Amino acid sequence: MLMDGQKIIPAVNNMKSYEKLLEQPFQNLIILDSHISLIATMVQMGKRHHKHVFVHTDLIQGLKNDLPAADFICQNIRPYGIISTRGNMLEVGKKRGLVTVQRMFLLDSRSMETGYRLLNQAKPDMVELLPGLIPALIKEVISQAHVPVIAGGLIRTEHDARAALNAGASAISSSNMELWNQPWAH
Repeated sequence: MLMDGQKIIPAVNNMKSYEKLLEQPFQNLIILDSHISLIATMVQMGKRHHKHVFVHTDLIQGLKNDLPAADFICQNIRPYGIISTRGNMLEVGKKRGLVTVQRMFLLDSRSMETGYRLLNQAKPDMVELLPGLIPALIKEVISQAHVPVIAGGLIRTEHDARAALNAGASAISSSNMELWNQPWAH
C-alpha cells in the first residue's frame, strides 16, 4: 500500500507548521500552499527527516502549471509525490518516477465526469477526493478508479474521518492537527 497504513496524512501550508510536523511520527505528509522560493528547501528538509513529501503542484505560488513547471518540479525539486488536478502535471510526474495523486473535486455530475476522464488519461497512483465527507461517492470512485483513494476537505472530526475510512478510503488528508494526534492516525 502506498501510504503504508498511515490513516491521516497531515497537510500544511506554512513553514512553522511544517517544521513541527517533521518531528511527528508520520512518514507521509503534504505541502499545500507554498512559494517557489521555499518548496525545494521544504522537500529537502522532509528527505533529511526520512519523510515522503507530497507537493500540491497547483498551489505553488510563482510557478505556472505547464510542462516546463512539471519538469522543473520533478527533476530539480524531486518530491516523493505530486498532487494535482492537471493531467500534464500527473503525466510528467509518472514519467519521472514520482507517486502521482489526482485531486478530484466532487462538486456536481459534470466535475465527476471530468475527473473520471482525467483519471483514465493520467492513470494516477492515487486519487484524493474533496470533500471527503460523502461515503457513497467515495465507494463509487473506488469502484471506478481502481487505485487507493484519499479523502480530504471538510473532514473536521474523528467521526468524519472514520466514516470516510469505513467507506473504503485508504487515508485522510487533513490540516486539522487534532486529527493528527489520534492514536489510530499513524
